[in-house]
Amino acid sequence: MRPGHLLIFGAALLTISCEPKPPVWHTTFPAFGTRVEISIAAVSESRARRAGDKIKILFETLHRRWHPWDDGALASFNMQLMNTGSAAADDELVATVRQALSYKKLSGGRFDPAVAALVREWGFNEAKPISAPPDRERLLELLAAMPDQQQIAWQGNRLVSPAGGWAIDLGGFAKGLAIDRAIALLREDGIENAVINAVGDLRAIGRHNDRAWRIGIRHPRRAGVIAGIDISGDESVFTSGDYERFFVHEGVRYHHILDPETGYPVNGTMSLTVIGGNGGIADASATALFVAGPGAWPTLAEALGVELVMLVASDGHIEMTSAMANRVTLENPDEMKVVIVDMP
Repeated sequence: MRPGHLLIFGAALLTISCEPKPPVWHTTFPAFGTRVEISIAAVSESRARRAGDKIKILFETLHRRWHPWDDGALASFNMQLMNTGSAAADDELVATVRQALSYKKLSGGRFDPAVAALVREWGFNEAKPISAPPDRERLLELLAAMPDQQQIAWQGNRLVSPAGGWAIDLGGFAKGLAIDRAIALLREDGIENAVINAVGDLRAIGRHNDRAWRIGIRHPRRAGVIAGIDISGDESVFTSGDYERFFVHEGVRYHHILDPETGYPVNGTMSLTVIGGNGGIADASATALFVAGPGAWPTLAEALGVELVMLVASDGHIEMTSAMANRVTLENPDEMKVVIVDMP
């Protein structure tokens, strides 16, 4: 599952404070192949801890259910798809898969959850990725097996497609959904000031006591942050980057964000950050816009209804919307070529 990247000042959440009153409660735990950090303000430690325990259970449960190849609900669904092109599942998983597939249509195929078999071929679902690109003919075979949107039909809780050989990967979407559900749990408990951060993919609500939450966007090529953002109210900040899961072969970097049209890692983009409301939408949008790449992302951003976007291109220049330029503070603006893009 795809890892995105903001920092908690050093990896994603910057809290600028002297003596927080009351103290902000923090906890971390592993899930979705990354580290999840919860920060809760303005409630007692015991109340924050109870909420944190619920969220940990939620993430662990969803991680098992949504992993494409382990032994959960999605893995079972994918085994059926790989074998026959048809698969059935329970209401929750069907709703999640249908939602993911709807973003494929909205993004013009740049976000495509049908890439699971391709991602596995590259080894990015595994603890130890491969060290050289897969066989090209095998990639072409897997690409050919992926159905077009119009070839997928639903018969109740059963997905039907022309043939097998393909599967669903909820990476680039699952963390956003899980974070949205975690925020809903907090609000059910009456907690209105918190950040749920999956190492750079996060949603923040309320405030850090008497100030905004301060978010740092990770620099894609060196330690530290490239920009900071103040968040107050309810916003999601999601970054797709080429720097977490990758290998270098014969001087070429191969990373985990694949172009659904070619089956190969996307070229031209190092990172892309989106600010939005809903975590799931922001997560999928960041992936789709990363795939679209420099120069092409503004048209897609308009189609997706995304106004706050910042792209760091492979040559180091930055492209961002004017709305994003009004929100971010670049750490070293004199060292960067920044292009402000007017939305179409």
